[in-house]
Amino acid sequence: MIGLHQGLAGARRGLLRALDFVLPPRCLGCDGAVAAPGALCPQCWSGVSFIAPPFCACCGLPQEFDLGAEALCGACIAEAPPFARARAVLRYDAASRGLLLRFKHADRTDAAPAFARWLQRAGAELLAEAELIVPVPLHWSRLLARRYNQSALLAIALGRLSGRRVVPDLLLRRRRTPSQGGMSATGRRRNVAGAFALRARAQPLVAGKRVLVIDDVLTTGATAVECARVLLRSGAAAVDVLTLARVARP
Repeated sequence: MIGLHQGLAGARRGLLRALDFVLPPRCLGCDGAVAAPGALCPQCWSGVSFIAPPFCACCGLPQEFDLGAEALCGACIAEAPPFARARAVLRYDAASRGLLLRFKHADRTDAAPAFARWLQRAGAELLAEAELIVPVPLHWSRLLARRYNQSALLAIALGRLSGRRVVPDLLLRRRRTPSQGGMSATGRRRNVAGAFALRARAQPLVAGKRVLVIDDVLTTGATAVECARVLLRSGAAAVDVLTLARVARP
């Protein structure tokens, strides 16, 4: 039996090498040649800015000065969000924008496993306590047009890595909201107010659980806040948020 498993593993490695020869791995950022699937070329890698401490203990906003691991930003001091913690992998800027847009709109779904590994590292403290992983949903009409929900792909890939349960359709988007690009923080809050709901008869899945919400980008936090409110009203014990990128100065 051991010999059979070793033989299958060897055959799989050979098949992957053959595929790499026919279809060489391409950089997730620029399509240049890279050594392995799901990688960035040195130029793209050097351009992205990974988020590291110091940041707000609650919303994860990067801070200029280290005031301690429990320090909060001014916004969270003034009005604490309903979610407990939010963390992100990258700063959303000129270098990372193309990377995310290719994943979101250009069918680069092959990036999901690599992005999930980044999420696993950035959100290790959140995953340690998470009991359920839930993606931010798309409206059915937008899902039909795009063919996939990028947040759901991230959530599913992260669930495989972490062993946490993923429920891709736990949250529903009840109405098709306009794109939030260019909206103010107030406009974004109004845009998503009441836009989300829990799937019918899903309340027992949420009750008493610590839920981790996955999205691609956090800008002002309006979407994360609205999703957290729905989950908390449905009985979740706490809600954390993990995103691939975030705007450093919303």
